[in-house]
Amino acid sequence: MTPTAATEVFDQVRRHLSGKLALTGGFAGRGAVETTAEGSRVTLSDGRRVLDFGSYAVTLLGHRHPEVLAAVRRQLDTMPTATRSLTNPVAAAAAGRLAAHLGNALPKVHFGLNGSDAVEVAVKLARLATGRERVLAVRGGFHGKSLGALALTHSPLYRVGLRGCTVEVAHLDPQDARAVARELAAGPVAALVFEPVQGENGAVPLPVEVLRQWCAAAAEHGAMVIADEIQCGLRRCGEPSLALAEGLPVDGVLLGKPLGGGVVPLSALVCSERLYAPLEADPFLHSATFGGHPLSCAALPPALEAMDRLAGHGRALSTLLDSGLAHLSARHPETVREVRGRGLLRGVDLDTPAHAGAMVLELAARGLLVSPCLGRPTTIRLLPPLVATEAELAEAFGVLDEALTAVSAR
Repeated sequence: MTPTAATEVFDQVRRHLSGKLALTGGFAGRGAVETTAEGSRVTLSDGRRVLDFGSYAVTLLGHRHPEVLAAVRRQLDTMPTATRSLTNPVAAAAAGRLAAHLGNALPKVHFGLNGSDAVEVAVKLARLATGRERVLAVRGGFHGKSLGALALTHSPLYRVGLRGCTVEVAHLDPQDARAVARELAAGPVAALVFEPVQGENGAVPLPVEVLRQWCAAAAEHGAMVIADEIQCGLRRCGEPSLALAEGLPVDGVLLGKPLGGGVVPLSALVCSERLYAPLEADPFLHSATFGGHPLSCAALPPALEAMDRLAGHGRALSTLLDSGLAHLSARHPETVREVRGRGLLRGVDLDTPAHAGAMVLELAARGLLVSPCLGRPTTIRLLPPLVATEAELAEAFGVLDEALTAVSAR
């Protein structure tokens, strides 16, 4: 793509999408746009190749994973969409494979296209199954921006200009082990929804012992317990499901982002028969035209197989992240305030929002893409893929060091 063609792309973004999107994308790419990608790298229109440790956790398998691409292409050549009147075997196989991936502890599956889809159906089913209205969420949590999911999302930044959302929600202090018990004493609760690791809040792991007490109290009360692992699940933080690995009594696990292998959009609620009961009684109670789409569902089995195969490598990368980020923190103590996270989901907290914003742009200019945290503007997120090599991780640490040096000098 020529520089002129890239300029035309930015003109179209300004005219038809958003001037601010054109501005931020122009800064990040230094006037270039993304054109191709493979593995851990993205190629820009000016020929530069940059490491992608961002993409908001979608590319856990990197870009264009060959086994996922092959499965999607096969489906494209046979039946790319569903009639919605007949039974589609691709969605059925994907549902069975996903339930097995979580150890068959939760037998029922509902497919969506994004994280908000999964949150919406989970909360809707919890309210219908229990006959209760109120939902408990967690301070610092992020569950999406559609109106129902937005009620659970903690930061008021996402609700500017909106007078209210349709779900009554109480947000809990993540350090308060008695918070759920107190809310239950105050009145009926339909569901407790939490992220084991809060991604948008800067990769904050919630205390497992607090979660254990919360879940036990909610289960005893008859409230549904739902783990939102849309960002932290599927081996991003080491386990297929963090909640199930910890033995928490959950009724549902929400999955998304990398579920379609980084190739197609796909999300899912994997849940108990009790939570799913309203859909068992009426399967059209909650539906979507593209829910369980064959192209997306075709990607799921090879994506899960690749995640399992790369799990050991992911643990090795996590160990390298621990040591590398500790070294960077020690080298830049005035700028780096804290490093958080688990597995391949890490947050680097800087001293000011201005420095964090400058870091995102400095890193992109030097060849490393990361994700900012809109809910915690002092933090940048590192989301390396399972396919990253040790050499690529070392390269990323070098770029981080250079960018921290440049930002600290401002």
